[in-house]
Amino acid sequence: MPADREPRPTSGILLCADDYALTNGISRSIIELAEADRLSATSAMTTSPHWPSHATWVARVRNHIAVGVHLNLTLGRPLGPMPILAPEGRLPSIGDITAMAIRGGLDRPEVRTEIGAEIERQLIAFEAEIGLPPDHVDGHQHVHALPVVRDCLLMILLRRYRDKPVRPLIRDPADTFARIFARRRAVPKAMALAWLSRGFAAAMRGDGFPVNEGFSGMTGFAPGQTAGDFEAAVTRPGPRHMVMCHPGYVDDELGRLDPVTDRRRAEHDALMDARFPAVIWQPDRSAAGFAIDWSTAWTGTSPIGESA
Repeated sequence: MPADREPRPTSGILLCADDYALTNGISRSIIELAEADRLSATSAMTTSPHWPSHATWVARVRNHIAVGVHLNLTLGRPLGPMPILAPEGRLPSIGDITAMAIRGGLDRPEVRTEIGAEIERQLIAFEAEIGLPPDHVDGHQHVHALPVVRDCLLMILLRRYRDKPVRPLIRDPADTFARIFARRRAVPKAMALAWLSRGFAAAMRGDGFPVNEGFSGMTGFAPGQTAGDFEAAVTRPGPRHMVMCHPGYVDDELGRLDPVTDRRRAEHDALMDARFPAVIWQPDRSAAGFAIDWSTAWTGTSPIGESA
């Protein structure tokens, strides 16, 4: 633990900023928020050409935040050949890959092999720059929790981390219907994701990987509703509750890659003014410290309020 600060609490909301390294503006925003103690974690897109240089930035703030992998199978180019899913070198949309998962189109052995190989390439790209396993793993547009994709992910996780002293936390993007309805934010989308993710957490836990218990952050991405969306995200938290967010500075590159633009700056500003969240968990290690031991580092959200 660095000598210049007090020990940090092991409880609280786990607030994770997605899409690190997607653009310069997103990475700058996340680093600023991390340095201001406004985040718990960030998830990096190692398929981005920015990743090698932006990895240097985020490595310096690992004492402030957990750093994980944001697996990408739906945006831009894969790190290696995927002749079936990305025959022209471009990954499919989330709609296309979800439809394939539901209809059984991903269940061919050669497709499973492609997905597993790309997942492993992205994990290797993370470790090549950070020098350590990721603290956590999740997926861009929650693709990691889809049927078949989740099986490929678990196979690779076991191959790479079965014998490690600690294992990465795997994001479960589902929550109970009662909590989803209580928040009144993007209810159809949250319910659909919970349905698609059914059985995901049990499978991860069954093979020894920690998962969050409670998830929120689904919104319609309207910039004018940011404060209300953040307040809703901590309504009825689960016992180990994770909230996703998408802060960033808007630039031309972001406009070319993603339809969510002005909302990202609104989230950055809302988080920086410290009105949300009241209590967030943060890691208690040096910037060069080992990967997080989730069995002791994060105990949950009991200080926030009732989690039923």
